Amino acid sequence: KQVIGLVENQSDWYLGNLWKNHKPWPALGRGFNTGVILLYLERLRRIRWEQMWRLTAERELMSMLSTSLADQDIFNAFIKQNPVLVHQLPCFWNVQLSDHTRSEQCYTEVSDLKVIHWNSPKKLRVKNKHVEFFRNLYLTFLEYDGNLLRRELFGCPSQATAESIRLQASLEDLDEDDQCYDFRRERITMLEAICKHWEGPISLALYMSDAEAQQFLRYAQASEVLKSRMNVGYHVVYKEGQFYPVNLVRNVALRNAHTPYVFLADVDFLPMYGLYDYLRRAVGQLDMAHTKKALVVPAFETLRYRLSFPKSKAELLSMLDMGTLYTFRYHVWTKGHAPTNYAKWRTATTPYKVEWESDFEPYVVVRRDCPEYDQRFVGFGWNKVSHIMELDAQEYDLTVLPNAFMIHMPHAPSFDISKFRSSPGYRNCLGTLKDEFHQDLSRKYGSAAL
Repeated sequence: KQVIGLVENQSDWYLGNLWKNHKPWPALGRGFNTGVILLYLERLRRIRWEQMWRLTAERELMSMLSTSLADQDIFNAFIKQNPVLVHQLPCFWNVQLSDHTRSEQCYTEVSDLKVIHWNSPKKLRVKNKHVEFFRNLYLTFLEYDGNLLRRELFGCPSQATAESIRLQASLEDLDEDDQCYDFRRERITMLEAICKHWEGPISLALYMSDAEAQQFLRYAQASEVLKSRMNVGYHVVYKEGQFYPVNLVRNVALRNAHTPYVFLADVDFLPMYGLYDYLRRAVGQLDMAHTKKALVVPAFETLRYRLSFPKSKAELLSMLDMGTLYTFRYHVWTKGHAPTNYAKWRTATTPYKVEWESDFEPYVVVRRDCPEYDQRFVGFGWNKVSHIMELDAQEYDLTVLPNAFMIHMPHAPSFDISKFRSSPGYRNCLGTLKDEFHQDLSRKYGSAAL
C-alpha cells in the first residue's frame, strides 16, 4: 500500500510549542521532510492522488488559513490521515541542516550520507556546530567539473561528427598548455549595461564550467537589474575541451530565441539607446517577412573603460571626429567592417544596400530561420565571417541601417587570439578549416557562391 517514501523531520517543528502560539499543521509524530520524496507513481494514480491531496488541503485550510511550509504541510496532513501509505526512508537520504536540527544523531552513526539538505532559509549560514564541515563539502562539489558526470559516469557524450573528431585530433596536436578561457567578469557584468540599453527579449548563451555557472547564478540573483527582467533567457553550455566552441554557443542562443527576428550580437557590445524599437520599425518598413535581408548595424569601438555613451548619431559622429570612438577594428582588421561604408553612413538618412566582400563580418538582424553558424570554427578566426558568407550564398541582401549603431567596449583579450597570433599550428589549422568550408559551400550552393 505504501506510495510515498520520506525521511522523518529532524527538527521539533511539528511537535509544536517552539514559541508562543506556534501551531503547526497536523503530522504523524515528528512529521516528514519533503526535501527528498520517493513516489510510487503508478499506485498514486490508482488511488487518485490529485483529488486526495486537494481534499486534505481544502479541509485543513478552513482552520489553518495558510501553510507555513508549503507542500510539506499538505503531505504531512495527508499522511496523518493515511499512515499506511508512507514508507519511512533511512535518515541518510535527507540529512537536514536547519538551525535546530537533530540530524547529528544520523550522521554520527552513518558514514555513507546520500543527500545533504540545507533546509533553512539561511542556507549555508545556519547555526550548527558541524556546519563548517558541510559547507566546505558543498563548496568542494561546486568546483567539480560536471563533465565527469555528464560523460564518464553516465556515458552520454556530446554528439560528435566525423569532421569534429578529425578537427579535435588536429587541435590536440598543438602545443597549448594554458587554459582556453576563464570567467571574464568584465564581460559578464556587461549584461547589466546591455539590459539598460536594450529593453527587448534576450537569448543569452554562456560558456562556463559548473563552478562558473554557480558564480554567475549568485551574481544574477544579487543584481537588481537582472532580477527585474522577465524576458532574458540564460542558456549554459558547459565547458568541454581546450578550445572555445564559439559558434556552438551562438547556435544555442539562436535556437532558443522565440522572436521572429533576431539581432545577432556579442556580449561585449552596447547597443545604442532605443535600438530595439528602431529595429522593430525597420523590420516592418523593409518588409523582412517577405524578403531575404540582413540588416547591418554599424559597429564602433572605444578604448576607454569609462565612456559617456552617445545618445544620438550626431553625438556619435562628434565623438568619432574627436577620436573618442573609432570604426570597429579599423586598427587591426579593416576588412572585417569596411564594406559597411562608414563614409556613406555618416550622411545617410535611408537604408542602403552594400555588396558582400571577402572577410566581411558585420552584426546583423535576420529572420530567426536564418542559417546557423558553422560549428567547425572554434576559438579565434572566421567564426562570423563564415556565417555572413553563407548568408550571401543564400542571396541575402546586406542592408545598412542609417540611424543604428553599437559600440564595442574594451576588455582583456581572450586566450584564443593570443594563440592565433603566437601559434603557426593554430593558424595552419584555421587555414585548413577555411578551405574545407569553401569546398562545402561550393558543393552546397555552386561555385558562384564563393
